[in-house]
Amino acid sequence: MTYKFLIHEPGDSVGVAVADIRAGENVSGTYLHDHSRRVQVAAKNDIPLGHKIALVAVPNKGKVVKYGIVIGGAVKEIAAGEHVHVHNVKSLRWGR
Repeated sequence: MTYKFLIHEPGDSVGVAVADIRAGENVSGTYLHDHSRRVQVAAKNDIPLGHKIALVAVPNKGKVVKYGIVIGGAVKEIAAGEHVHVHNVKSLRWGR
């Protein structure tokens, strides 16, 4: 099985692309720590290598979870399969 994204922790709302993903592509990913489960998502946008793909819908002002922790807040609704980056997430590193 070839995976296009990896998920750091159970409960994460995003995966990280390990290859370029094209809009409309049905892609598979797995959990980094044990490869116990395959997750499939239909990509809504092109997602470059190293960028995040939403695994679930995140509401406007909802929390984006990666590494099992909240890494940011959605600045607009994010659909499952969307590219998650600075255009739709604000970092919580420096506060709001």
